[in-house]
Amino acid sequence: MDEPAVVRIFDTTLRDGEQSPGATLNIDEKLDIARNLAKLGVDVIEAGFPIASPGDFEAVRRIAVEVGQGEDAPIIAGLARANKADIDRAWDAVRPAQRPRIHTFLATSDIHLQYKLKISREECLARVGEMVAYARSLCPDIEFSPEDGGRSDPEFLYQVLEVAIKAGATTLNIPDTVGYTTPGEFGGLIAGILKHVPGAAGVIISAHCHDDLGLATANTLAAIQAGARQVEVTVNGIGERAGNTSLEEIVMTLHTRPTVYGLRTRVDTTQIARISRLVSAYTGIPVQPNKAIVGANAVAHEAGIHQDGVLKNPLTYEIMRPETIGLADNRLVLGKHSGRHAFQQKLVALGYDLAGPDLNRVFERFKDLCDKKKIVADPDIEAIVSDEIYQPVEWWRLLHVQVSNGTGMRPTAAVSLRGPDGVMRMDAAIGTGPVDAIYKAINRIVQAPNVLTEFSIKAVTEGIDAVGEVTIRVEPSDDEYPNSNGFAALNPQTEVHLRRRTYSGHGADTDIIVAAAKAYMSALNKMLSAKKEGANGSHPS
Repeated sequence: MDEPAVVRIFDTTLRDGEQSPGATLNIDEKLDIARNLAKLGVDVIEAGFPIASPGDFEAVRRIAVEVGQGEDAPIIAGLARANKADIDRAWDAVRPAQRPRIHTFLATSDIHLQYKLKISREECLARVGEMVAYARSLCPDIEFSPEDGGRSDPEFLYQVLEVAIKAGATTLNIPDTVGYTTPGEFGGLIAGILKHVPGAAGVIISAHCHDDLGLATANTLAAIQAGARQVEVTVNGIGERAGNTSLEEIVMTLHTRPTVYGLRTRVDTTQIARISRLVSAYTGIPVQPNKAIVGANAVAHEAGIHQDGVLKNPLTYEIMRPETIGLADNRLVLGKHSGRHAFQQKLVALGYDLAGPDLNRVFERFKDLCDKKKIVADPDIEAIVSDEIYQPVEWWRLLHVQVSNGTGMRPTAAVSLRGPDGVMRMDAAIGTGPVDAIYKAINRIVQAPNVLTEFSIKAVTEGIDAVGEVTIRVEPSDDEYPNSNGFAALNPQTEVHLRRRTYSGHGADTDIIVAAAKAYMSALNKMLSAKKEGANGSHPS
């Protein structure tokens, strides 16, 4: 058991967070995020759902091998439904870790029992006891979650949890799966479990909340006050539908208000800003400017009264210093005459530790940008790093793009790509606009049927010379889902219901046409990587 004053941080960015539309990650990206979560100091990394696909299994296994070693390594958990096939697969994936965990779940709300599982309460109790005991026979650390616990009958939930404890569960996680409860209700549910479930005081009680009503953080804090000592969170609050409880919000609330909660985490708060940027770059999900803790406006002050107060004493309008989450107050201004050492120091100040080929590529892009802009701002550098470093494996590489368009002209684009075999291919197309023409030309070469579902452009900084960032999302075309009506299918090997995945792409350049081409290539490469890893372009619903 942990000391009473510590709240465990269970990070599920790589499992529940990846279920955000467009947040598809390949194995290398998952490994990089896992390494940074370990550096951040989280207690548990839920690395994935191993039975979902060969790619998910391999990602969890490699995280267990490469991140789950050493005295200070986090617990590595794999998710499993309450059946032997899932549990065996999860155990095979996490067992190389020094501290492995099997996280198994079964729904307990009447609506799930009746309509989804089609089993009785008695059958539910029997399956929980049997499967938790089976998992415990394999692994000493077992977490059990009663899915849709927030809408379950409390008296029945108490029975289920008692059975799970007797069968060997070491952590009981209570999910508000659909984000339905209010803080008073959810805190009361946790308090009731600790009061009425025999043996509850001898295990860790955990909370897993969703943000459908915007109450995920409030519900999780209510659970902590009621006695929960583990919280399940994601970086930037990404996740199914409206998302999960935000890691940074929980950690910084406990850090900032010690007199209210009297609790702490093991998280190194100075790593928060960096991992927020990392997850945003890999998933292609931007952080909204007004996002608490990590949004661009979170530490910005525009009103004159606020600015005056902050200049006199930051505490007048800042309840936490930017440095606390890793935003350095660095006055170093870079331009075309800046050298490699100064540039590397700026990267360190921004939270990036680059060396070798990675540093060289980013520095070259920086120098190219300096020829186009007099002053290169921090957001410009972050955009370059995202564009150069946080990109998927390049099955196809964009070499050249040229467009011709204007009033009274038919937009035409010519592109050249280098394929997986190293051969350069060229093609051209006409479109309704320059971006449409580029995408059609690329499609003629790559031959990866897809549907473009989202396209957005934003300027990284002010001014006509600003770097433009393009984010797009694509889905495999209906041809990839012949029996699914374009939405869901059943994997016959695992009986996991699969849902169509969307793939995000990101590109940055002072020329937004080039940025759009880069973003499209990024998304296509992610889609191709998922197929190569055996993800079948889908994930469990």
